[in-house]
Amino acid sequence: MTSVGTTGTTHRPKAAPGLADRVLGGWLGRIAGNMLGKPVEQGEVWTRDRIDRYLRRAGALPLTDYLPEPPPGHDDGPPLRPEWRECVRGRIDGSCRDDDVDYAILGLHLLETHGFGFTTEQVGDLWLLRLPYLQTFTAERAAYRNLANGLKPPLTATYDNPYQEWIGALIRADVYGWTCPGAPRRAAGLARRDAVLSHTGNGVYGAMWAAALIAAAFTAPTVRHALDTALTVVPASSRLARTVRRVVSLHEARLPWEDTLTTLAEETAGLGWIHTVPNAAVLTAGLLYGDGDFTRTIALTVRGGLDTDSNGATAGSVAGVLTGAEAIPAQWTEPLHDTVRSAVFGFDGVRISALAERTLRLAETDVLQPGLDTLPG
Repeated sequence: MTSVGTTGTTHRPKAAPGLADRVLGGWLGRIAGNMLGKPVEQGEVWTRDRIDRYLRRAGALPLTDYLPEPPPGHDDGPPLRPEWRECVRGRIDGSCRDDDVDYAILGLHLLETHGFGFTTEQVGDLWLLRLPYLQTFTAERAAYRNLANGLKPPLTATYDNPYQEWIGALIRADVYGWTCPGAPRRAAGLARRDAVLSHTGNGVYGAMWAAALIAAAFTAPTVRHALDTALTVVPASSRLARTVRRVVSLHEARLPWEDTLTTLAEETAGLGWIHTVPNAAVLTAGLLYGDGDFTRTIALTVRGGLDTDSNGATAGSVAGVLTGAEAIPAQWTEPLHDTVRSAVFGFDGVRISALAERTLRLAETDVLQPGLDTLPG
């Protein structure tokens, strides 16, 4: 199948990349997408219209690179996040620290330490050991506090935690997809075991869906096939599943991307910009309208607003797995200098390539084990 890139030119996809290249593509895509969205990560302020107004004023539409520095006259618009100087084009020197990447690293360490049979309690123990409290947010901070006060799962997710269906568990799910290539139900089961430490309901379903989506991307012929597969691991009646199906139907009806997001914003109004469901809508739209093109996928996802760095990270992970690392355009990968900044103790400054190699070893182990494509209760 041919696809249209961001420049409007038609290109044919390269031969399918190997497993190592796809795993590295997932890591690079996650980090690049995260950094693309980070300067405008405040959904109630940086709306879709304001993001495009900023890009238009900077001469950066269509968006084909990291965000530009604030253009002259930007004083009349909302400020970028304080970290913007580490994340805009021309200033990037390795990835900046962010929880969207920290949790991928922590998940990798979890699997290396405890294997695929890890428990939810072991996830919590590793948080307390490796993750600084002040680098946690919303549901994760509530669960961390509950852990420190001696509570055990599932109480850690439900006690004094109003963020149970927010996006935090979804952003922790990538490593389970990367290490279960072609085994989406297995990936979803692992993500669920992690997610219930801090989330319930659609918060957990979002993590399961994301993990399955990434696992399916290793073998799916198109992103639509991966999305269809991912929907099979969550309850069909859940609001998450209904919302994702709604985006798919609007895309099938050839509604323009902008109109699809406007429709979904109206239908998910009131949930807030960090809730899993509206963010899953933005992410699904970015993937479908991006149609396998890495740059177009992360650009549309971030331009969709809401939790821009988290959505950009997950979209980049899926697109990076689909295309492989070699097919990711150099403007996204070269400024990263193969380096990650992280708040996870013992991992600051680690090489992206080293993380990918460690992930690959786990993925190859999982591929060699029969009977793993199950969804534990």
